[in-house]
Amino acid sequence: MIPLDPLPNLIDQVYARILEAIIDRTLPPGQRITQNELAEKLGVSRQPVSHALHLLHRQGLVAESGRRGFEVTELDPVRIRQLYEVRGAIDALAARLAAGRVVKTDKAGRAALEAALQAGQAISKDTPLARLIALDVDFHSAIYRLAGNPAIEEMIAPQWPHMRRSMATVLAELNYRDSAWSEHEAIAVQILAGNARAAEAAALAHAQTAGRMTEERLKATDKAA
Repeated sequence: MIPLDPLPNLIDQVYARILEAIIDRTLPPGQRITQNELAEKLGVSRQPVSHALHLLHRQGLVAESGRRGFEVTELDPVRIRQLYEVRGAIDALAARLAAGRVVKTDKAGRAALEAALQAGQAISKDTPLARLIALDVDFHSAIYRLAGNPAIEEMIAPQWPHMRRSMATVLAELNYRDSAWSEHEAIAVQILAGNARAAEAAALAHAQTAGRMTEERLKATDKAA
């Protein structure tokens, strides 16, 4: 049998740190990075950095660039639109299921959704981008858990890194932050009232709006470049 890697926790930490840097644009699209450079910045050896970069490469978040180098991949507007089309269907299903469970069966899930909504509504123009993304993920994750179908979270989990990158594109704009949480509130109100069809429609509309805005913003950025 092949011996187990002795550094799994360190690899996870390095992976998470690089991923966060990609998401909050500390490492922007097109940025070239090397194992030695990252290892020095993170204060670790090259081994966990190499493992982490290969995991990110497998997910399509970095691409090989030169000898022992990688670069952060660009966000593809068409691919992001496709992801949001799928996410819209999943979010709509999750909202409908959550509304069906919230009134009678899941007090803890109801409280978690209310707390996630309140946290998001407390944002300001000074809230860091990383925090905005985390709050957005927390809100949608609360709905997924409230839906009571573990397959929903299992299916969406591999796409979160790409979705979080796309969120940064629009959440960096002050105007969209407020409208996004207004849409979140509309979804939550229908779920908490047990209005399954209305919750489903609100969730789908939110995903469609976010996907359209993200695609348009990415295309505009590409043209400007």
